[in-house]
Amino acid sequence: MRRLIRPIAMKERISLLFIEKGELDVLDGAFVVVDKTGIRTHIPVGGVACLMLEPGARVSHAAVTLAARVGCLLIWTGEAGVRLYAAGQPGGARSDRLLYQAKLALDDDTRLKVVRKMYTMRFGEEPPNRRSVEQLRGIEGIRVKRTYELIAKRYNVPWKGRRYNPNEWGSGDIANRAVSAATACIYGITEAAILAAGYAPAVGFIHTGKPQSFVYDIADIYKFDTVIPAAFRIAAKKPHDVEREVRLACRDTFREKNVLATIIPLIEEVLSAGGMEPPEAPKESVPIAIPEEEKLGDAGHRA
Repeated sequence: MRRLIRPIAMKERISLLFIEKGELDVLDGAFVVVDKTGIRTHIPVGGVACLMLEPGARVSHAAVTLAARVGCLLIWTGEAGVRLYAAGQPGGARSDRLLYQAKLALDDDTRLKVVRKMYTMRFGEEPPNRRSVEQLRGIEGIRVKRTYELIAKRYNVPWKGRRYNPNEWGSGDIANRAVSAATACIYGITEAAILAAGYAPAVGFIHTGKPQSFVYDIADIYKFDTVIPAAFRIAAKKPHDVEREVRLACRDTFREKNVLATIIPLIEEVLSAGGMEPPEAPKESVPIAIPEEEKLGDAGHRA
């Protein structure tokens, strides 16, 4: 008989872990990473929101199954997480929330309200009136460029703008590599929260046309208060392995600021700005035959 595993709420978990050059497997009901020497490192089952799998990582079928049951997001990335190739779906797919998100994104008025809310939460002030989404995006770009400059100056780091080549990792300067590593961390944790809450990462409001459009929308709200300062602080020290140092700093920042506990409520607050209620089920629909048990995890977890 399969042992029943109850996912814990996202806010109670470790944010994310990176795995490289090892095989993720299951031993005695727990995640283990086996390296080339045979050494096994245990990972707490259900205690991690997201596992970032870098080149050199392999995953067994048993590990994928366990990840799905405990609501742990698996993300296959490039080196230092600079590119995302694929992601699992630990929970999500709640039809009411997907329809709600899509309805807000498809209506021009509600979409603009949501974008204005994102702008207000990001910059601490309301955007100018009578501006379109395109115009707000332009204003946002100017402010973001200036924010990078100010943070670089605060940490005395040379900064010539956001430049990097995702096809040639290591070609960028140390500040850009640090920022890339930091944004990879925040995208991972944000996508895990979005999926756990039952929303679609691809349905964005400012960003569109990308598999992670909504991830970028949400992560941009708080990245300059969390991981970007950490990235420049690490870059200023010029460490030998800047990517590793940035990951550790992001992990500590996520823990200190309790980021996981704030993302899902933040998503709800952003979407509520659209002034639209979640759609009710059609009258002709019928409930599922076997009611679901009350769960410890977030709504949408499948286990």
